[in-house]
Amino acid sequence: MQKYIYITISLFLGAIQITSAQDKDKEEKDLGTETVTVTKAYKPTISDAFKVKSVPVINGAVELKKKPITYSIFSIPVASTFTPAKGKATAVKKTKPEELYNSYASVGLGNMSNGLLDFYTSRPINRNETLDIGVNHHSSRGDIDETVVDNVFYDTKVKGVYTMRERDMEWNANLGLQHKLYSWYGVTDAALGATPEALIDEKQNYFNAEAGGELIMDDYLIKGGDVLVRRFWDATQSGENRAVVNAAVEVPISTELINFNIKLDYLGGKFKNASLNNTENTAAIKYGQLQAGINPSLVILRDDLTVNLGANLVYGLNTEGSESNFYIYPAVTASYRLAGETAIAYGGIEGELKQNSYYDFVEENPFVSPTLTISPTDNQYNGYVGLKGQLLTNLGYNVKASYAAENNRPLYKLNPENAFREDDPKDYHLGNSFDIFYDDIKTLAFFAELNVDVNRNFALGVNAEVFDYTTETDNPAWNLPNIKGSLFMDYQIGEKWFMGANLFYVGEREDLSSIAAPATQPQDFASTVVTLESYFDANAHAGYRFDKTLSIFVKAANIANNNYQRWANYPVQGFQVLAGATYKFDL
Repeated sequence: MQKYIYITISLFLGAIQITSAQDKDKEEKDLGTETVTVTKAYKPTISDAFKVKSVPVINGAVELKKKPITYSIFSIPVASTFTPAKGKATAVKKTKPEELYNSYASVGLGNMSNGLLDFYTSRPINRNETLDIGVNHHSSRGDIDETVVDNVFYDTKVKGVYTMRERDMEWNANLGLQHKLYSWYGVTDAALGATPEALIDEKQNYFNAEAGGELIMDDYLIKGGDVLVRRFWDATQSGENRAVVNAAVEVPISTELINFNIKLDYLGGKFKNASLNNTENTAAIKYGQLQAGINPSLVILRDDLTVNLGANLVYGLNTEGSESNFYIYPAVTASYRLAGETAIAYGGIEGELKQNSYYDFVEENPFVSPTLTISPTDNQYNGYVGLKGQLLTNLGYNVKASYAAENNRPLYKLNPENAFREDDPKDYHLGNSFDIFYDDIKTLAFFAELNVDVNRNFALGVNAEVFDYTTETDNPAWNLPNIKGSLFMDYQIGEKWFMGANLFYVGEREDLSSIAAPATQPQDFASTVVTLESYFDANAHAGYRFDKTLSIFVKAANIANNNYQRWANYPVQGFQVLAGATYKFDL
């Protein structure tokens, strides 16, 4: 049977092969062209897989059964004498907190009869209330060889601050008193003439009393504000009153912030005597200024960009002259991180109506005469661009260029020698006091600064600034230097010793010395331009701490013993040294 099946299959396969070969030959001979028309695009679909509807049952002749297996553990007890020791955490050594004291007192004495007293205490009333009291005194009665009258001075301040702190609010109230004694000692032998020195009353006393307060709030639209009320007067029956109120409001809108700074500033005062440009003391000088301003700004914060777009709107009223003006100033600032903390570019253009006052002039130059004209300064704009950052982790830098335009900027200029005036009871008419000269000035300035923190115990900084002035009157910018520079250093030597130094340089300045004449305009007085030489001053200090409460110190000033003139006809004291001690305690 198998033989016949084999023969049948072979014949069948052979016949298929022969037929296939003939069909192929026929196709090669009759091969032609045909047109195939597709009537429907091919759209494949996925059909459901065939599902087994039932599980087949195996019916075998032999059924195998699993044999159950039972497992058991054969344990043998082993005797052990090991007893584990109890673990103990390693204690971390805590640094002993620095002991703080709420009070200190510092006393020093030196040549030129220099004296220094500094006292401060902070007394907690309870958890949220604190009372701070400070007393400062600095005086000198040493003579300067170049002067013909006494050059005594002293400055004493007393201030108290009460502070209240709450969860989302903090406020304080303060009260301060000050007494300053200075001398118009810049009298030349030519101006003094035959007048005996004993008949010259060159001493001037300044008094100041002020009260104020500050408010800081969190999670409120009103972020805070401050108020100041001041009374300032002198020994020539001149005085002024000032009241300043500031408030800050912050309104969040979406992801941006809109700030509103509101300011109200009143200034009023009177000088008993007329300007020394007049040969006759005819009338008193009265002044009054009221300013009301608002500074809206939009703060835009992005990843590396911060922009403050704002304006400064100010209404100024001259209460004595019944004149008023409305001022609009730009208030735009921006900063951009070019390379993280390494380079930060910044710039802006800002302006303001600056309120000048007798108090501010005395703070900067105590040798002004009580015969001044007080007017505000119109700072039209101050545009600046700069670059700052950290070149290294301990090396910071800052470079800036600026251009400013100011109308009515105050400049200190020598009063004319006015022999026709004897303003009882003080003698400041001998070319030994300063007047305020207002001029319109445009200033181009360049500033550069480097700060180095070698380590946590040593810091060094240096800066320099160059100015170029253009005045409306074509006069020099009186008493303004063209270059300034300074260097400072602080060094903590171990735990006991410390030292520091401060060096500064001021370039040449110009002033005008003149002599008053009757029936003559001030610009026509006989005058001479005085050039004040540049000067370099070096100061240093060192100290030693015996313990946490007691330390001693020594301070040296004008180490080069350069009797330079900060103001015309006013040489400074030469080399000065002062030694003292500081004691910390709980009061």
